[in-house]
Amino acid sequence: MSGMAVAKIGGSLAAESRTVPRGAAVCAYQEALGQPSPTGADKPMSEACKKAADADKVWRGSMVVLGAYSSRLEALASRKETRLLLDLEQRAFRVEPDPRVHALPKQIELKLFTAQSDLLSDKVGTIRFFPDGGSNGGRVTLAAGERKYNVDIDWLTGRVAILD
Repeated sequence: MSGMAVAKIGGSLAAESRTVPRGAAVCAYQEALGQPSPTGADKPMSEACKKAADADKVWRGSMVVLGAYSSRLEALASRKETRLLLDLEQRAFRVEPDPRVHALPKQIELKLFTAQSDLLSDKVGTIRFFPDGGSNGGRVTLAAGERKYNVDIDWLTGRVAILD
């Protein structure tokens, strides 16, 4: 499979991430189908479901990782520089040259550390990937509740790594 095909698959997976049911939905269904509250009032969400909801938010946010891999593979396959564009205020990202914007859940806290020259404004920045496999490097931090992940992009190799 070519790098271009893998890049397109990664972009498609990122777009589909918002529609796939996750653990929090299953947990909520299980609780709703369980024993009714003795008073008839809505039961508060259990701690297990709260943790599942936080995990789901971070999982959806991890689609940024697929976006970064997609950008890197696109640069290698097309032999052209590509950019992963992150909008911190809108909590969204885009893999250029693809015009599709991939939204993240509003509950996810998103931070970007990149080269000063790649900050387009105080809320929008990019991480560039070069045709030789390298990158300008940077870090994207995703947090939801107690969970936090750092997505590091190595400047020399363009390697994308997830640290928690």
